[in-house]
Amino acid sequence: MRELGIQGVSRRRKKVFSTISDPDATRAADLVKRNFTADRPDALWVTDLTYVPTRSGMAYVCFIVDAFSRRIVGWRAASHMRTDMVLDAVEMARRSRGGGRLVGLVTHSDAGSQFTSVRFTERLDEIGARPSIGTVADSYDNALAETTNGLYKAECVYGPDTTGWADVNELEHATLDWVYWFNEQRLHSHCGHVPPAEFEAAFYAAQQADPVGVGNQ
Repeated sequence: MRELGIQGVSRRRKKVFSTISDPDATRAADLVKRNFTADRPDALWVTDLTYVPTRSGMAYVCFIVDAFSRRIVGWRAASHMRTDMVLDAVEMARRSRGGGRLVGLVTHSDAGSQFTSVRFTERLDEIGARPSIGTVADSYDNALAETTNGLYKAECVYGPDTTGWADVNELEHATLDWVYWFNEQRLHSHCGHVPPAEFEAAFYAAQQADPVGVGNQ
């Protein structure tokens, strides 16, 4: 690597806390208990906020990840971390999954005020999902979302071809490209070293090939 001028990307960064809890908010129970596995798409989503410094101020990004395939189903970049940005990510996720109700879905997050807000909880109920919340300041309780944030920082935000970001708009365009690559082209060990989109396509193809109730007579 040294001879070819190749250098690894470090995921070690100065910690900035983007989780600000609301002590007066009613928190949902932890339905996941650090078990970030699912037997089908849209059984478990995980979500979190992360931060990105730009020359115009701090930007914030919210990702929603399907635990079955590791696919990013919704995301939003903004210059603030109000509940509105999280709701925008939820709406993108809902539309990317067909726009209908997602009965049986659990959406897991940390205890940030955006995720304990009444608006967020009500929106999940409207789409058929149940909220799940881990403890405050414990990254292991939302490890899958934290892992996705770490990959985003290493591969997009602080990648070898980047020189910093002018503002949230520039970051948003780069994030759009990265999410497409992450879902459609990036190989994931969890998916048997295929991209999330291909992993999900194989799941649905298998369902069609072996429908419930059909067998040897």
